[in-house]
Amino acid sequence: GCGMTKDELENNLGTIARSGSFNFKKENEKADDVDIIGQFGVGFYSAFMVSDEVTVVSKSYKEDIAYEWKSTGADGYTLKETEKTDVGTIITLHIKPNSEEENYDEFLDDYRISALVKKYSDYIRYPIIMSMPETRKKEGSDEYETVTANKTINSMVPLWKKAKSEITDEDYNAFYKSKFMDFDDPARVIHSKTEGQVSYDALMYFPKHAPFDYYTKEFEKGLQLYSNGVLIMDKCGDILPDYYSFVKGLVDSPDISLNISRETLQHDYQLKLIAKNLQKKITTELKNWLKNDRESYEEFYKTFGVQLKFGVYQDYGANKDTLQDLLLFISSNDKKYVTLKEYTENMSEGQKSIYFASGETVDKIDMLPQVEAVKSKGFEVLYLTDNVDEFALGILMNYNEKDFKNVLSDNLDLDTEEEKNELKSKNDDARELFEVMKNAIGEGVSAVRFTNKLKSHPVCLTSEGAISIEMEKVLNQMPNDNKVKAQVVLEINLNHPIADKLKSLFVTDKEMLNSYSKILYAQARLIGGLTIENPTELSNLVCDLMA
Repeated sequence: GCGMTKDELENNLGTIARSGSFNFKKENEKADDVDIIGQFGVGFYSAFMVSDEVTVVSKSYKEDIAYEWKSTGADGYTLKETEKTDVGTIITLHIKPNSEEENYDEFLDDYRISALVKKYSDYIRYPIIMSMPETRKKEGSDEYETVTANKTINSMVPLWKKAKSEITDEDYNAFYKSKFMDFDDPARVIHSKTEGQVSYDALMYFPKHAPFDYYTKEFEKGLQLYSNGVLIMDKCGDILPDYYSFVKGLVDSPDISLNISRETLQHDYQLKLIAKNLQKKITTELKNWLKNDRESYEEFYKTFGVQLKFGVYQDYGANKDTLQDLLLFISSNDKKYVTLKEYTENMSEGQKSIYFASGETVDKIDMLPQVEAVKSKGFEVLYLTDNVDEFALGILMNYNEKDFKNVLSDNLDLDTEEEKNELKSKNDDARELFEVMKNAIGEGVSAVRFTNKLKSHPVCLTSEGAISIEMEKVLNQMPNDNKVKAQVVLEINLNHPIADKLKSLFVTDKEMLNSYSKILYAQARLIGGLTIENPTELSNLVCDLMA
C-alpha cells in the first residue's frame, strides 16, 4: 500500500470506531471506481480475536520516516519511529497460545490461511499473494524438493461476473463441484444478471442428488451472499423458499451492506426484491425444463418432487398456483408420469373429476379393487405413493375446475340414478344383516354395506369424511399422542357369491356369520395395505372353516 503517517496511525488504529474507510468514501463519493470493505472502524480489532499482540510497521509515501504501532489490545498502544526502507505497511499478528477452548495454532497453518482467504476474499479485485510450500522436481533430476514460492491465492475475477459467452459448461461444472463439494455435475445451471431497482448477479445450480442430510433437521438451506465479491453470509436462507431449498448457488449484489446481519436481513428491502426475482427465475427454469427435456426433469423430480409437493401443502396453499404445474404423478395409463394439465386434457368424455388412489407402491395401488372399478369405466387414476401427496391434493382442491376424488372414498358417484336406487333398496333390505356384521367386527368399521362398484373382488374398505385410510396411516406415524381414526366402511360386492352366502348365514347360522364378518374385514384390511390387529384370531377362524 501507500503507507501511513504517524497521525494516520494514531487516528485510524488508535481510535476505536473511527473509520478511515468511511472518510475515504465520503471524500471520493463521486468516483465510480471506489470500493471499500469496512465502515465502522472496528474491523482491524478483529485481529485480537486470535492475537495477543499486533504490530504495524508503516512508511508513508508522504515522508521518509517509518513508524511502529504496537498493541496488546486492552492496554492501549505504543507508537515510535522505526527502520523501514520501502513505502507500505507490514502487519504482524502474534498468535495467542492454545487454550482448552481454542486451538490458535491453526491460524499459523499455510493451508488454513489459504482456505480462509479463498472463502471470504476469493473475488476481491486485487491479488492476495502468499508464500506457500510446493513440491516440484529438482532441475535435471527425478528427485522432488519442497520449496517456498509466492502464489496468488484468490481468483480475483468471479465466474458469475463474466459474460455467459465466455463460460463453457465445463467451467460451470468445475466451479460447482469445487464450490459446493459435489462429485457429480449439476443437473441444471441458472446464470443471470439483473439491473434496475436492485442490481445483482446470481449463479444457481440444481443438483442431481439430494445431500445426505437433506430431509433432516440439520440441513440448512440458502444461497451464498456476496457484496461486491466479498462473502458476507455462507447460507442466506431468506433468499430461497423452503420448496426450492434444493437449489445451491450464490448471489452477489453491490446494493447489500457488507455489515448486514441475520436479524436485519428479514427487513432488508433489496434482499426481498432479490428473493422475489430469484423465485420467479427458478420457477420459469423448472417449467422450461419440464417442457423441453422431460426425461431429465423426471429424474430430477424423483429426487426433489416431494419438496415441491410440501411447498403446495405448506402455508395453507399460498404457493399452490406457483407449483401445481411442476407436479408429476404416476398414471394408471402405462404407469408413467403425467402432469395435472396432461391428465385433464386426456379426460374421458363425461368425466367430472380427477381420480386418485394412495398406497405404498404403484403395484399395490394398481391391485386395489376400487382402482379396478374406476379403470373399468375408462377413467385414468393417479397413483400417490408419497406421504404428502394426498395432503397436497387436498390443498389444491381442484385443477382446471376439476375436483380431486379419492377412489377409496365412499362418494365416487360412478353409478347411474337407476343403479343408485337399486343399490339403496338392497342395502335397506339388508340393514339387520349389516348390524350383526358390524357388531361382530367391533370398532374397526363405522358401517357395513353392499356396493356394485367392485368387479371381481369380494370386499373393500372405503372411508367417509375428510380423513382417508391413507391419511390415518401417515398421521399416526408422527411422534405424538394425538392419534386419528378414519371413518371406515366395509363394502361387500353385491354381485359376488359371498353376498348371497352372508344373507343365508344371517338366517341359518349367526355364529358362523360373525366368523365370516371378521374374516372379510381382515381380508379387506390386507387388500388396503393395512395391518391386522389379531392375526392369530384370523388364522384360527380360517382353520375352523377349512376343518
